[in-house]
Order: sequence, then structure tokens, then C-alpha cells
Amino acid sequence: MFTLFMISIITFTISYVVMTLATLLSKKTIMDREKNSPYECGFDPKGSARLPFSLRFFLIAVIFLIFDVEITLLLPIASTLNLTNIFSWFFTSLVFLIILLLGLYYEWSQSALEWS
Repeated sequence: MFTLFMISIITFTISYVVMTLATLLSKKTIMDREKNSPYECGFDPKGSARLPFSLRFFLIAVIFLIFDVEITLLLPIASTLNLTNIFSWFFTSLVFLIILLLGLYYEWSQSALEWS
């Protein structure tokens, strides 16, 4: 128990020293407005909060999330190829990809209508 406690203390001490040194040695300029403002959703964070939201940014974020989830669902399908019947594997993968492509086409067609 004492060894675990000492390892924890040493780890926290080293982390604190490294973070303090990084803060003291960094060359941050306070006057640079562009580097200090976070870019989160396509508008100036120091401006009014009542400005209309950029629909283009929202759609790009949604498409990114769709493809991110798609990858996490497709990787297990590829790893189960050796464990299942090839016909059921192919049929399941094909149905999944068709559903994803139809969703992507629908999202793209809706965004194209709103942008024009």
C-alpha cells in the first residue's frame, strides 16, 4: 500500500512540474486575438449570441458524426468474416452500407436544397 501511495505522489509531482514548466516557458502573446479565441462553430465567440447559426457547419458536423459511427460499426463486421457464413456476412454488410448511403444521399439532397 505504501508503494502505491509513493508511486502516486511521484507521478503527480512529475506531472505538476512538467505542467508548470510548460506554462512558464511557453511563448504566448496576449495581444493576438485570433489565437486566443476558440474556433468552435464558425462564428466569432466574442460577438452577439443571437446571430443565426451556420447551417453549413452543422451539416458538416452531422456528416462527420455519421461517418464516425459508420467506422465503429463497420470494423466489427470485417473482423467477423472468419466466424460467420460468407453469404450472411455479405448480406448484412450490404444492407448496412445501403442504409448508410441512402442516409447520406438524403442528407446531401436536403442540404443542397437549403443552400440553393
